[in-house]
Amino acid sequence: MNTLRTAMLLAAMTALFMGVGYLIGGSGGMVIAFLIAAAMNLFSYWNADKMVLSMNRAVEVDERNAPEYYAIVQTLARQAGLPMPKTYLIDNPQPNAFATGRNPQNAAVAATTGLLQQLSHEEVAAVMAHELAHVQHRDTLTMTIVATLAGAISMLGNFAFFFGGNRDNNNSLGIIGVLVAMIVAPFAAMIVQMAISRTREYEADRRGAEICGQPLWLASALDKIARGAERIRNPDAERNPATAHLFIINPLSGERMDSLFSTHPNTDNRIAALQAMAQEMASAPAQRRPPMPGQAGGQRASGPWERAAEQPEQPPATPKSNPWGRNPTGPKGPWS
Repeated sequence: MNTLRTAMLLAAMTALFMGVGYLIGGSGGMVIAFLIAAAMNLFSYWNADKMVLSMNRAVEVDERNAPEYYAIVQTLARQAGLPMPKTYLIDNPQPNAFATGRNPQNAAVAATTGLLQQLSHEEVAAVMAHELAHVQHRDTLTMTIVATLAGAISMLGNFAFFFGGNRDNNNSLGIIGVLVAMIVAPFAAMIVQMAISRTREYEADRRGAEICGQPLWLASALDKIARGAERIRNPDAERNPATAHLFIINPLSGERMDSLFSTHPNTDNRIAALQAMAQEMASAPAQRRPPMPGQAGGQRASGPWERAAEQPEQPPATPKSNPWGRNPTGPKGPWS
């Protein structure tokens, strides 16, 4: 259902983009708009991940300079049946994370140092499982296309403002068409972008909880990240608000409501859904529970949280202090 809804929203976005082109330049403008959209999406397909990582000043890490963090991602990727993504760290005190990349074979996940410092080992695992769920669902490509189309529609709206339409085209709407292109179309594009973002977050929450085996770990992590994002400003995200929808929690200040204009669902609603999922898992008979990702023959896949995952019906213990100490990446981190 979510896949169908996303496809319909993408089709609506494309139609809106071409409609704006028609309002500005008639049938010729519609063709030009289609060509612009195709060119921008092709560029985004190959380069969006590099651009997003660069905008957030992310640094690639591995098992040598971020052993614990890298091991978490590696174990989760194996349990989800995914290739190991490139792993990045962002030197930023706001707890947050995102995934990017055009497909699972060319994916990257990134976490802030604030996330590793403020969350427990289990909570970090749940967050990275959420990001791997986005990779598995190919949400990163979908959201890149949507963001690109939304930006292009806004660009066409600016063209309408400066050029005021073409009197020689076959568009008879005149100034009304120009106003629609300049104001209504970018507004509608923003709504479509927000709707797709919120749909994808709920799906990634559920799949991420399945990957790590503990919905309550992710619920606890979301609560901490949301409170941290309210207190701590993210300057890089504020300078590049078009990337806000990629983060697990909106990194922008003043964007916490589950409204029409929010890029993310309300955090309390997400936590409630995860708590309901935990109750479902706890009430399911042990012999009828589906195997965890990576299991064979009903045997649980190994991992650093194996013992806790065997008892999903129990609430998580009081969160432990983070295992990274002053240096969140391990003994040889890039910010030692």
